[in-house]
Amino acid sequence: MMHLNAKLLGSVVVATLLAACSTTAVHKEYADYVNPFIGTGGHGHTFPGAIVPNGMIQPGPDTRIYGWDACSGYYYADSTINGFSHTHLSGTGCGDYGDILLMPTVGTQKTERVAPDAQALAYASRFSHANETASPGYYSVVLDTYGVKAELTATQRAALHRYTFPETAEAGFILDLDYSLQGQKNRELTLQVLNDSTLCGHKNTNGWAWKHDVYFYAVFSKPFTCTMQTDSVQPVGTAIPVKALLRFATAKDEQVLVKIALSAVDVEGAKKNLAEIPGWDFEQVKSDARQAWNNYLGKIDIDTPDEQQKTVFYTAMYHTGISPNLFTDIDGRYRGLDRQIHTAEAGRPMYTIFSLWDTFRALHPLLTIIDPKQNTGFIHALLQQYKDGGILPMWELAGNYTGTMIGYHAVPVIVDAYMKGEHDFDAELALKACLRSAEYDTLSPIATTNYLKYNALMPMSKYYKNTLGYVPCDKENESVAKALEYAYNDWCISIFAQALGDTATQQRYAKLSKAYQNYFDPSVRFMRGKDSKGQWRTPFNPRSSNHREDDYCEGTAWQWTWFVPHDVEGLVDLMGGRDGFIGKLDSLFTADSELDGELVSADISGLIGQYAHGNEPSHHILHLYNKVGQPWKAQALVDSVLHSQYFNDPNGLSGNEDCGQMSAWYIMNAMGFYQLCPGKPEYSIGRPLFNAVTINLPDGKTFSIIAKNNSAKTPYIASATLNGKSLDKPFFTHAQLMGGGTLELVMTDQPTRWGAE
Repeated sequence: MMHLNAKLLGSVVVATLLAACSTTAVHKEYADYVNPFIGTGGHGHTFPGAIVPNGMIQPGPDTRIYGWDACSGYYYADSTINGFSHTHLSGTGCGDYGDILLMPTVGTQKTERVAPDAQALAYASRFSHANETASPGYYSVVLDTYGVKAELTATQRAALHRYTFPETAEAGFILDLDYSLQGQKNRELTLQVLNDSTLCGHKNTNGWAWKHDVYFYAVFSKPFTCTMQTDSVQPVGTAIPVKALLRFATAKDEQVLVKIALSAVDVEGAKKNLAEIPGWDFEQVKSDARQAWNNYLGKIDIDTPDEQQKTVFYTAMYHTGISPNLFTDIDGRYRGLDRQIHTAEAGRPMYTIFSLWDTFRALHPLLTIIDPKQNTGFIHALLQQYKDGGILPMWELAGNYTGTMIGYHAVPVIVDAYMKGEHDFDAELALKACLRSAEYDTLSPIATTNYLKYNALMPMSKYYKNTLGYVPCDKENESVAKALEYAYNDWCISIFAQALGDTATQQRYAKLSKAYQNYFDPSVRFMRGKDSKGQWRTPFNPRSSNHREDDYCEGTAWQWTWFVPHDVEGLVDLMGGRDGFIGKLDSLFTADSELDGELVSADISGLIGQYAHGNEPSHHILHLYNKVGQPWKAQALVDSVLHSQYFNDPNGLSGNEDCGQMSAWYIMNAMGFYQLCPGKPEYSIGRPLFNAVTINLPDGKTFSIIAKNNSAKTPYIASATLNGKSLDKPFFTHAQLMGGGTLELVMTDQPTRWGAE
């Protein structure tokens, strides 16, 4: 048997000749094309740690603690590492986590306090990117201060560390329970030494997640002596150990391994979860993690001679597989939004990290194609969270309602899947949950969270939109953005109710979905704040931004005016018809990119004119051209964004990765299409980036997109066929895609009238 390494679209043929028989196996190393450092610079907020798809645990390096660019704990420009914690957020705009920090040491263990806002701890180590490696399921770095090589890998619920020490009588580890990202408040810390190779403990923190419980169980391959050290949490009359200082001697290049498992339930749950790593075979765990990623990444094959494009694409795929994260212990238990312990139904685990304001737009639509079963699993989790907590989450984190962002976007995730034929969930319960999200009632949620008193979960804006018919800007912050998203969410409810035969609900919510019309001011031709007396807010500047304190959310009137994905025809009418709409849309991309305001939102990034690709409100806009008969403009703009906003570089994302949304946009558009309106099972054709794409559908079928005469100089479509039949419009359906077949596009270097009629 002979094994040959090969690149992505090549193959490895393993041939064994036995009695005139031959066996051929094909093995693709998609993981070769993943660069986990993409997005770790700029404001991408990603991290390069060792994880498996949707895993509970995310062991990785922390280089900083505080600030916006510390949301994931790692920033590429830094030169010191504080240690390796086991929970990380991927690409978020808020920070949390960084739990159970482990740091190998040699010599004196420095634990003295540093300045309150210092990014480096006393025991931090210098490092160089030249001695740092990351790939799917694996991370490694040399800690220059200690002369120790650190390596990390993981299963779903457990991490395995391998440290190569120099010869020394003063080797050791610091396990810091007090540490976390963004200076979270520690309510409770418990740290125990069970024997000379085992530690366990619990922490309860108050950060972005109001009550975050983390239990851990850690086993070391080498016996240690231990000194407990107390730190910042000292209730009257007690001393709580929060750091374990471990010591031992090592020979030259001796490897010491550590396996750590987490649980949100209890220490026993963490101990059980450690069963995922029964021994100390680091290479096997690393290999299994890599194979799990190959299986996920292999859902899509691409054909391009451009190696950089392969890296950008498969890193984007990698980023879409990080969250939501598993939140169920190996025994089925999880901590619910009511803060109680529940047992999940068999085959329906709980998940956490639902960044729904971002991910309803492209991540979940992508999953309905490449892994509808997993997407349905996320819907089951959302519905269980509704049952546990009393309302669907807006942004759920570690079993907590955070009340972050706006809208109620669990609704389109549920409705889009249902309208695409995914019915393996309780639809009647789902409609009830959707209606609960659309109402205003502060009493129904049963979760014990202090966010309720701030109306974050049941904002007053819902009351206004259900009574006045609009959200007044003098009564509610971000009124325009909230109202536009409510109108879309309510449209989703209306079509869901219609599909379930609930005519009364369908009619009521169809009417509510037209509420966007209240905010369009024809005198300025923008969506604009309106006060409780029906007067437009003045003064008005469409380039003005005052982050989270104006009529918009992380954007301006320029970006938000277009958020009517469910009724583009109605928006066209508001703007005076097709010509007026096209003229206004053209101006979005040619307007001056300057922004004004007291506190301009840093989220408004990746600007092309006033189109802001670095944040989600703009993500559907390019495809509006297909709705008004000018698809060549969509093709040119998609081409521009694909090439100008995504790179194989730490600063390779134009904004927060946002738990897979930025990358999912890239994946779908690079393949050649995008879903303009989740809930409508229809895809809008843009500009395919690759010569060929094959989507390996879950039922064994394939759907291919072939781009003939494709090159960087030919971004326009001259003609198209779908399964051999002429396609004269820039749309096709989800059913056509999932049925398998081939979309063939002939590319050219000049705009054409294809799809314009």
